[in-house]
Amino acid sequence: METSQRMRRLEKGVFSVLLDKKNELIKQGKSVIDLSVGTPNIPPTKAVLDAISEAARDPKNYIYAIKDLDDLRQTAADWYKDRYQVVLNPETEVLAAFGTQEALTSAFMPIVNPGDLVILPDPAYPAFIAGAAIADAEIYFLPQREENGYIMDLSEVPEEVARRAKVIVASYPNNPTASVAGPEFYQELIAFAKKYDIFVFHDNAYSELAFDGVTCGSYLSYDGAKDVGVEFNSLSKTYGMAGARVGFCMGNAEYIAAFDTFKTNTNFGLFLPVQKGAVVALTQDQACVKETCMAYQARRDCIIDAFGAIGWPIKKTQGSMFVWAKCPQGHADSFAFAMELVEKAGVLVVPGVSFGATGEGHVRMALVADPADIRLAAERIKQSGILDKKG
Repeated sequence: METSQRMRRLEKGVFSVLLDKKNELIKQGKSVIDLSVGTPNIPPTKAVLDAISEAARDPKNYIYAIKDLDDLRQTAADWYKDRYQVVLNPETEVLAAFGTQEALTSAFMPIVNPGDLVILPDPAYPAFIAGAAIADAEIYFLPQREENGYIMDLSEVPEEVARRAKVIVASYPNNPTASVAGPEFYQELIAFAKKYDIFVFHDNAYSELAFDGVTCGSYLSYDGAKDVGVEFNSLSKTYGMAGARVGFCMGNAEYIAAFDTFKTNTNFGLFLPVQKGAVVALTQDQACVKETCMAYQARRDCIIDAFGAIGWPIKKTQGSMFVWAKCPQGHADSFAFAMELVEKAGVLVVPGVSFGATGEGHVRMALVADPADIRLAAERIKQSGILDKKG
């Protein structure tokens, strides 16, 4: 069998590679503290669990959903109005998806033709790259540089690239850099998109995980945003529903209609009990969201303090469920460093180069371990001697 040319643009996901390495070490009897995959370990509230389990016991809920429940779309629209002051038509401007991973890897298909140019951040969440590759798009990587606070500088886009581009993807709070963009970036992004007739995908999966009093909003709250784009949001991190796979695409009605048509040809909708659980998540007492945010902030603080104490300083990040750390002195190759770190210290992180060329020299750590395990990870790293390498 010969695989398609499209498949040749895809590599085995880095998280699968890291999982294989983790399992290999565990089989050898070694302990691994996993800070790689951003899998939330803060569960949904009891109200959400009860709603899903009750609905799952009803045999009538095992039919194909076919489309989103009206209640789900209305609730999502109400959520955006209450949380972001964004008014959405639930029938034409809201569409549910199997999480934002699935949504973003298929979102290019309704709008991108083979050979069309898309602008992606670098470093970027791998789903952006995979989605563009699946659509046979040409990719222009726009660096997210430290000197710009890891925010894309749209003035760096060459004129010929801007004129050719069909889609631009942005995501703040950012995965992997954990950077947060301000209003001026979104205003500039919308003006840029309108000037060059480019469609915007904004991934807003981490808006509720903002620290130290920082508040993140929605791309759709800015004037003209719906004219040129859509936003993707997720219940995975905010409500601990990662495995349930609930996400949304919201905004431009013309695009939503095209994406909906695409999705009706690829799936039969979210499992009805999960849709019912999502409604409860968005309508329950939202104090749980603040509690989740504070738990992630405490873990961020713990990593910064514990790793700084052993000689690995990490800058304080403002949002998301990650920290973006420069590799220690003497470790320029992020993949080699990540492999050495798990071999010698039993601590698993994601090499920055896995997110793009600009990510080289960094690693991403997910805030998925409790403080006790974070401190243990720091002690293991200290004892391993890996930080002693110079030059």
